Order: sequence, then structure tokens, then C-alpha cells
Amino acid sequence: MPSVRGVALRSEIPSISRVVTREDVKAYADAGGDQNPLHQDEAAARAAGFPGIIAHGMFTMGHLAACVSRWAGGPERIVRLTAQFRAPVYMGEVIVAGGRVKDVDGERAVALVECWVSVERDGKTHWPIKRGEAEVLLDS
Repeated sequence: MPSVRGVALRSEIPSISRVVTREDVKAYADAGGDQNPLHQDEAAARAAGFPGIIAHGMFTMGHLAACVSRWAGGPERIVRLTAQFRAPVYMGEVIVAGGRVKDVDGERAVALVECWVSVERDGKTHWPIKRGEAEVLLDS
């Protein structure tokens, strides 16, 4: 596999996982100011058609950012991070963030990483974040 500046094209970045807890989602709501009842109130979430409280999409994206940041060597190395939110995340689920090096621009010292967050539910893989992309600064 060819590499540029020590980063191999199509190489996987190490995935990280975490259990989504109600305490973490509450702390995120308090820190971010998003007190939407879908993220805190079982009855409100059920009335909206969910089986229970759901995590914020940006909470899930924060997990993705942590994964990319760990691989990149710190958050200051992430130039850009985008995502498509595709599925809800429920309390008690294990979310797994990962990615793969899609391209490396040796001249600009930047790697382009396709990234995602998955969750196993009912024997199937769901993609709370799909088609994410990170632009990451490489060592000079």
C-alpha cells in the first residue's frame, strides 16, 4: 500500500467505542444548552416515535471527533470534519467510531479520512453517522 508522509492510503484509523449513558447525554445537554425533551424525557421521546431517549447527533459527532483527534495527534490537527446524521442512538448502546484514509496530499501535508459511527442493533449494523469526512494535518 503506498504511503505519503508515513500515512498509508486505505489504511484504517483505530476505532474507539463507548457506551452511551443517560448521564453523559444529560451532561452534554447541560454543556451545550440543548435541553430538547427528546434527549431527556422518556415520554416526549416516545411521543415523537422513538422507543426512548435519544442522544444528540452532535454528541455522536463528538465521539467521532475524539476518534479522529486521537489518530491525528490532537484536535488542533483537524482542519475540517463533516458528517451526515443517519440514525438515532439510544441509551445503553455502544457506538463505534472509525475511519479510513481516503487520500493524502503530500504537498499540503493533509490526509483526507472517510469516517463514520456505527451501532449494532437488532442484529444489524446501523450508521448514526455515515459519509463523514475529516481533513487532517500531517507531520511536515
